[in-house]
Amino acid sequence: MTHYLDFEKPLAEIEGKAEELRAMARVSEEMDIEAEAAALDHKAAALLKDLYKKLSPWRKCQVARHPDRPHCSDYIDALFQEYTPLAGDRKFSEDEAVLGGLARFNDRPVMVIGHEKGNDTSSRIQRNFGMARPEGYRKAVRLMEMADRFGLPVITLVDTPGAYPGKGAEERGQSEAIARATETCLQIGVPLVSVIIGEGGSGGAVAFATANRVAMLEHSVYSVISPEGCASILWKNADKMREAAEALRLTAQDLLKLGVADRVIPEPLGGAHRDREATIASVSDCLTKMLGDLDGLKPKALIKDRRDKFLALGSKGLAA
Repeated sequence: MTHYLDFEKPLAEIEGKAEELRAMARVSEEMDIEAEAAALDHKAAALLKDLYKKLSPWRKCQVARHPDRPHCSDYIDALFQEYTPLAGDRKFSEDEAVLGGLARFNDRPVMVIGHEKGNDTSSRIQRNFGMARPEGYRKAVRLMEMADRFGLPVITLVDTPGAYPGKGAEERGQSEAIARATETCLQIGVPLVSVIIGEGGSGGAVAFATANRVAMLEHSVYSVISPEGCASILWKNADKMREAAEALRLTAQDLLKLGVADRVIPEPLGGAHRDREATIASVSDCLTKMLGDLDGLKPKALIKDRRDKFLALGSKGLAA
């Protein structure tokens, strides 16, 4: 069943009518409705193109959160061979909001780490909707340090509304765990590349995306706070999220201009969820190019490259 966003309701009506006609034809073979259904398909395609021609930042947030977008587990299944998941932070427990393990990418040994939101009610609850607890960030630190020890490139896939803000997480040192993960990103002497595949929420995303190269899918977002949270603070009204999304400059296109993102990966018309295979293939191509950019660099050069990138953040936007 197709999930439509609020602004896609006119599209839902047209595509729904086309499907109804085809369902009627399947029941009665005498009905010939293909020409009428094809006309509706053409109308739907034109409307889809018009809707996605220039998405507002708030609509991009909605697309980035679409429940049918490919998630971390989908990319791991499709792009990585011999994936061996590694669990636990060796301090408290396993955090199922964070996936990570050894794998091969294009037959090259790597460490892959990412946020997993889940794809149905039970898995979303199990994965805590992609909101990691301290043990998730400590697991990521453990895996990055292991990759550094064995000279393995690290690939991170970011898709989180933010770190989990619950009482237990705070008691176990949530902010310290995020800071340690960010520090580890800056210290490892192996290539570190990151892709924002959906939401990049605050420090919960920075802890995985402090990388040599950062790419964003075309309709992904990356911000210090959610638009709803920003609106609640600035205007005391979460309904001002559209204005907040504009002010936050959270789109891939804005962040490319600011130098936060190094590449924007095009999505199929209508978003990544409309052609998951094409999206995953585009991410694969981008990962290959980003790792290729870093091939041959020594550990000290990789660390300096990463440090210089983040010290220069925002300078492109300020200069413009």
